[in-house]
Amino acid sequence: MGGCTSKPSSSGRPNPFFPGNEYPQIDDLNPENSPFPTPSAGKASPFFSLFTPSPARHRRSKSRDVGDGGGGGEGESKSVTSTPLRHLRRAFHPQSPAKHIRAALRRRKAKKESALSAANEIPSQEEEEELGLDKRFGFSKEFHSRVELGDEIGRGHFGYTCSAKFRKGELKGQVVAVKIIPKSKMTTSIAIEDVRREVEILQALSGHKNLVQFYDAFEDNANVYIAMELCEGGTLLERIHARRGKYSEDDAKQVITQILNVVAFCHLQGVVHRDLKPENFLFASKEESSQLKAIDFGLSEFVRPDERLNDIVGSAYYVAPEVLLRSYTTDADVWSIGVIAYNLLSASRPFWARTESGVFRAVLKTDPSFDQSPWPCLSSEAKDFVKRLLYKDPRRRMSASQALLHPWIRGCNTDTNIPFDVLIFRQMKAYLRSSSLRKAALRAVSKTLVADEILYLRTQFYLLSPNKDGFITLDNIRLALASNATKAVKESRIIEFLTLLNGLQRRGMDFEEFCAAALNVHQHETLDCWEQSKLHAYELFDKNGNRANVIEELASELGVGPSVLHDWIRHSDGKLSFYGFVKLLHGVSVRSSLKATR
Repeated sequence: MGGCTSKPSSSGRPNPFFPGNEYPQIDDLNPENSPFPTPSAGKASPFFSLFTPSPARHRRSKSRDVGDGGGGGEGESKSVTSTPLRHLRRAFHPQSPAKHIRAALRRRKAKKESALSAANEIPSQEEEEELGLDKRFGFSKEFHSRVELGDEIGRGHFGYTCSAKFRKGELKGQVVAVKIIPKSKMTTSIAIEDVRREVEILQALSGHKNLVQFYDAFEDNANVYIAMELCEGGTLLERIHARRGKYSEDDAKQVITQILNVVAFCHLQGVVHRDLKPENFLFASKEESSQLKAIDFGLSEFVRPDERLNDIVGSAYYVAPEVLLRSYTTDADVWSIGVIAYNLLSASRPFWARTESGVFRAVLKTDPSFDQSPWPCLSSEAKDFVKRLLYKDPRRRMSASQALLHPWIRGCNTDTNIPFDVLIFRQMKAYLRSSSLRKAALRAVSKTLVADEILYLRTQFYLLSPNKDGFITLDNIRLALASNATKAVKESRIIEFLTLLNGLQRRGMDFEEFCAAALNVHQHETLDCWEQSKLHAYELFDKNGNRANVIEELASELGVGPSVLHDWIRHSDGKLSFYGFVKLLHGVSVRSSLKATR
């Protein structure tokens, strides 16, 4: 089940689910706005020439409300099993992204084959310039004079790896691994940029103990050579196979902790890996206690905390649902870790099908099973850990830093240093831009946090080096980030993002307010105590933060239409109702207000 990869084009590009159309928004779920017109009864579909809709369905659709969710008509059961007569929101199911991906790969392969058949050698520089491709990277051209190449030790889709030894220089005698990427395979500007970025990211991230060490990059007319640390312990996938998937909870913790450490480090630097899988982790040696090293940053990308990516990249079994939906950030890496953890603990995949399109469908539509063996025999903490990594809604998913403080992982390795979670910036930005009423609601919820949440927030608070008065400022955040930063922070423009936190320049933030600012409501409501928590929080809010509101003034404060807020206000005293309180916690967007008024 090979890797899947696709690159974005200009804005308004076609979506793999809806060829020829931009990806539908929330309002597009209405049949009137559907990219697929509902065919008339008895007429052949313009999309499927041999398909003729049932007249019964057409007649029935006229006698029922479009927005009733597909239930039965008069005298009929609303059971979802009555599919032949159900009125679907869309006329047809969207196409699988696998078709789009396979088509893109076929086109790439055809281009490569035509280029190779035209000449059995690498195109000349003049020919490359005619094609608009510049394959000069500016790397050192002294590879053959400085490095003695050895045997091949591995092979991938776009290159192969050999052992080697430095002949001279500071690294003289050092045995290394050299990744060799033929320039003949770089047939597009995207492929050239991928190689350039891989070297850039390896240089920027060097130094972490669970990251393969980068030494140097070279090139000649034929190839690009990337010299890296030689890891002789094989891949994590090979060890899983050798052990026949038999990992105890303690053994799995040791592996997953190392993966979380390096991924949290990458995310702090503003790098999303995008291809986390057992094949991309190597053991430094053949010893059982050997360190694990992350490799292959060929699909990685720099990203700001508030930035979303849209290229479909990765490997089918490990790709996150939001990647298939073309809107994701670093949370997609956490999903991949969840798949690896599920695999280690159960020796099976959480999402499986015989075809690639079937895998994608399972990722988007089904939930992983925790009922089959060995899950009933595993600890409740292990199951909770994996579940919280595999929430389909990325807002509910733990971050890599949070996962290191989960009860199942915590205490596994006393040497683990919890890295600063850069995604807290995103929470703080939303808090600082919220209305005074929403800030009061968040402060009320922060009083109901459980011990694990408080531990995580307290750890993050003190990583920001508060001053003696116990307050953090924007300068504290800059200093804390600088102490953990590599060159990647500059490339990912995280420093620029801090300008969005300018509200902290004029005042400090104590721990109590920090808890409200960094609180993730979507994560908090996944806890078993959420129902009690929100009731208690509303009591506190009603006592201390609730105030009488004029609907027009509140609508102006929240940036929505007044008609949205009628159910939010208690008519007896004009204060926010419990329903309005819960809605306010999630924030209000213009799109949600438009949807509510329809």
